[in-house]
Amino acid sequence: MEHNQETATVTMKDVAERAGVSTATVSRALMNPEKVSAATRQKVEQAVVDVGYSPHTLARNARRSESRTILVIVPDICDPFFSEIIRGVEITAAAEGYLVLIGDCAHQNQQEKSFLNLMLTRQIDGMVLLGSQVPFDTGVEEQRNLPPMVMANEFAPEMELPTVHIDNLTAAFEAVNHLHKLGHRRIACIAGPEEMPLCHYRLQGYIQALRRNGITVEPGYIVRGDFTFEAGAAALKQLMTQPQPPDALFCHSDIMALGAMSQAKMMGLRIPEDLSLVGFDDIELSRYSDPPLTTVAQPRFSIGREATLLLLEQLHGKNVSNGSRLLDFELKVRGSTTHTVRYKS
Repeated sequence: MEHNQETATVTMKDVAERAGVSTATVSRALMNPEKVSAATRQKVEQAVVDVGYSPHTLARNARRSESRTILVIVPDICDPFFSEIIRGVEITAAAEGYLVLIGDCAHQNQQEKSFLNLMLTRQIDGMVLLGSQVPFDTGVEEQRNLPPMVMANEFAPEMELPTVHIDNLTAAFEAVNHLHKLGHRRIACIAGPEEMPLCHYRLQGYIQALRRNGITVEPGYIVRGDFTFEAGAAALKQLMTQPQPPDALFCHSDIMALGAMSQAKMMGLRIPEDLSLVGFDDIELSRYSDPPLTTVAQPRFSIGREATLLLLEQLHGKNVSNGSRLLDFELKVRGSTTHTVRYKS
């Protein structure tokens, strides 16, 4: 019996009946296709098409089949930076009766099909991206058929999504300008991965601050890391081999700054007397380092809350314009920076 797709909600049971398999097999074929045979997978995929179990149909029935579940995609669940953003998402979502699922992008290859199937089979109502990329490959047309998405923390205008973040360029500029005001001239930078938009903006802020203050940008003073403690330590080790080692350091994350601080101490350098250090993010650990870390504080809880509110507005049928929503940042000056008395101009 064919279903009237305009008036009836198509379910996984309908797909199972059409394919002549169990609903468990349908679920496996959609969520873990590698666990079923190619023949079974083809039967299920054909049944999905035949009964209309698709984003188009599910979108028409969204109000009746909503899952009250939001998926949050995290670039790396081990990075403590994301904890407060996730807390902002969860508390805001829970107040509206929504459950939050966490997806870790660090193992994207294994998770890609699962994330996409959650979206396409409408097991989630919307998604908050904490990085700059959708964790599966979709074309522009396909993306229009997916549930609503909001980007938090990053800014990638080409994706045309509502976005909540800080002005990373200006924040980096102020951090480096702070070091210049303290008398530092040999200011190095431990940058994050080149493919991340926010790292591009933070590097531009560093470069602009140097140029504004008449300081030549030295390529040897810029080292990239992957936001880990080890990357910060390795970068500092490399920077100190320069003919004129830096007397100040701007890092794209607190974790890399803490790694650099640890390495500096192992090399016999005093913080901040020999090397002033500025981080970025204001994670909890930055307040308890020795000395406490000067850093750019991001309103991480507010980023999560505001991104979730934007997503909920879309889920409640309101039009939300794409583009950037800027939140305020603050430079927290602590014990890891001080005036230099060693540099003679």
